[in-house]
Amino acid sequence: MAGDSSFDIVSKIDHQEVDNAINQTAKEVSQRFDFKNTGASVKRLGESSIEVTANADERALAVVEVLKERLIKRGQSLKILDVGEPRTSGKEVKVAVDLKEGITQEQAKKIGKLIRDEGPKGVKVQVQGDELRVSSKKRDDLQAVIALVKGEDYDFAVQFTNYR
Repeated sequence: MAGDSSFDIVSKIDHQEVDNAINQTAKEVSQRFDFKNTGASVKRLGESSIEVTANADERALAVVEVLKERLIKRGQSLKILDVGEPRTSGKEVKVAVDLKEGITQEQAKKIGKLIRDEGPKGVKVQVQGDELRVSSKKRDDLQAVIALVKGEDYDFAVQFTNYR
């Protein structure tokens, strides 16, 4: 195993960048004329949830769009977001936005099957919790696997770490 090179396929969130995007969104919402007197706000609820509040469905969804723009500018994939339906709570409309992190077992199997079927021969894939370890004797094969996985369109964000 000493001659093998490897890398990990993960789905992680940069929480600092998400916090920065939320803060920028809150600042923009407080300053923009079209959000004046709409009760529009955005706040973080714990590690994996964001709550958007406004006085109408359209306003709440507009705040979600501003949040998406800020996340893109901060280099975050929109696949980390799971935007819920607007729900009325008294005079307010709230939208729950969940943050998706980690690769599920079925997603890991899907990636592993893709690499085994279409990837170079001699590449090994191991599922380790919520990430995948891909190893091979040839670094070129690992580069080919990265290109293959990047080329696929998954419903979750994918990053490559620990390349060695």
